[in-house]
Amino acid sequence: MGNPVTIHSSGKQTTTYSAAELADLDRRHLLHPMQADSVSERVVIVRGKGSTVWDAEGRELIDATGGGLWHSHVGHGRRELADAAAKQIAELEYFTAYQEFSTDTTVALAARLAGMAPGDLNRVFFTSGGADGVETSIKAARLYHGRRGEPDRTWIISRNFGFHGGSYGAGTLTGFDAMQAGVGPNLPDVVKVSPPYLYRASELYGDADPTDFLIAELEETIDRIGPDRIAAMVGEPVMGGGGVLTPPEDYWPRVREVLSRHGILLVADEVITAFGRTGSWFDSETRGMDPDIVVTAKGITSGYFSFGAVLMSDAIAEVLCQDYGFFHGYTFSGHPVGSAVALANLDIIEREGLVARSQPLAARFREGLASLADHPLVGDIRVEGAAAAVEMVLDRETREPMPFPEVFALTARIRDEKGVIVRPYAHNIILSPPLVMSDDEARRTTGAIVDVLGEVSR
Repeated sequence: MGNPVTIHSSGKQTTTYSAAELADLDRRHLLHPMQADSVSERVVIVRGKGSTVWDAEGRELIDATGGGLWHSHVGHGRRELADAAAKQIAELEYFTAYQEFSTDTTVALAARLAGMAPGDLNRVFFTSGGADGVETSIKAARLYHGRRGEPDRTWIISRNFGFHGGSYGAGTLTGFDAMQAGVGPNLPDVVKVSPPYLYRASELYGDADPTDFLIAELEETIDRIGPDRIAAMVGEPVMGGGGVLTPPEDYWPRVREVLSRHGILLVADEVITAFGRTGSWFDSETRGMDPDIVVTAKGITSGYFSFGAVLMSDAIAEVLCQDYGFFHGYTFSGHPVGSAVALANLDIIEREGLVARSQPLAARFREGLASLADHPLVGDIRVEGAAAAVEMVLDRETREPMPFPEVFALTARIRDEKGVIVRPYAHNIILSPPLVMSDDEARRTTGAIVDVLGEVSR
């Protein structure tokens, strides 16, 4: 099925593959992130436009996942971003940002981000993605305290069900046990606390007010480790990987107060939330986090370039540059092509009002998923801006989570039978579409989920 796919290399050299050949080569040669032997099917995407993609078999599919991983804010196939990249490559494809060097686009982007950022976050360190940014924040927080005469401040607090990346340090902070299983010693001096998971409040917090419980647990954790031994807490404003978990309004302000009282830095992991996903440029600002460091990626280029940015205050940056400096970096930090694409991408988000677009999408998702509220296998439906989670359970009374393979099978049916790509994440079906998704596409997306789940029961 499908038309042959032609891969262009240089000059007149091309290679043509059938869909079956691509799938076979994939199985034999490509090691996928999060790959498991139980998943044998391959879906090779070859083209995209707006909120639609086409696979090698010629199937047209609604992308309700933002490229699969919460990005593609401006949609697929934007000529403006291709032109921005081509123009920059023709002028200067790369030069390092190490030490005294930079490029004009990188400087312009740093200044623009500093002007957009919440609070006094005037300094920008560029990365290749979100996990790199979290790694950077860990090192920055520890070094900041060490340079100020507190070298014992090495501990990092994160949260169960938080997702911060799959690399060594970021993977240790990630609150899913499978991320750390079987890989030997993980990053030392990391402790996890409970998340604001209101659907499971009775299980996690008993009869206590959720925020009261979480703050008491945080205080106990700090006291147990020692406040003078903790460098930072890292948290997502809204927990994406945990299943779009929105905290109570008083949660982050109270966390901020506790951390400030003990001299502990707060790192906002906004890899998912920044640049409009939840309805603001920076979600941490609306939650009362007042972060010391903000980690971004994904939406900064809408996935058109592997790129990220860590924002911090002048006070922190100046400490990091003392002595022999911030001896840290990535080859592609501040890549000029990534910077040019990011600038053009931010222009599109501003010009087309895509930050505000997340709220109409939220309304469409709430409306379209409402009929699932009484479904015997649906425990909860959560929507925050252009992100939604349908939490799947085996039993509404016990709230036992549906095993991942069963959720995966449901999302495969939604794709294969209804032509809509949604994401299985633990026991959740996740939506995180491009912000350019139309109302009709949103209705078709929720309709596909409702139709498939309507055929499933126990």
